[in-house]
Amino acid sequence: MTTDAAAAALNVARFDVRQDSRFEDLAGDERGPAELGEWERIARLLADATPGIVYDPDSGDVVQAEPAADAAAAAAREAELREAMRIAARADELQALRPHRA
Repeated sequence: MTTDAAAAALNVARFDVRQDSRFEDLAGDERGPAELGEWERIARLLADATPGIVYDPDSGDVVQAEPAADAAAAAAREAELREAMRIAARADELQALRPHRA
């Protein structure tokens, strides 16, 4: 992606955020501002880079970090689930050992 293409995409994102703010059902949507922020970041990267440099989203730090963050979140959820299952199994064991009263 060239500097000009990023600038054009940034302008579109700004326009979309302005348009969305005019509609109550879209005003709270976080995707527009998030996309705008990403285009601003890309535009800054290209503005600070050597002239003629193009941006490749497949090599962008943010884009590359997303799968790693998703994998880490999934691993954390799985660990929490395993711990909850371990606690439930232990509670069942303790309940089975408890003397029964009639």
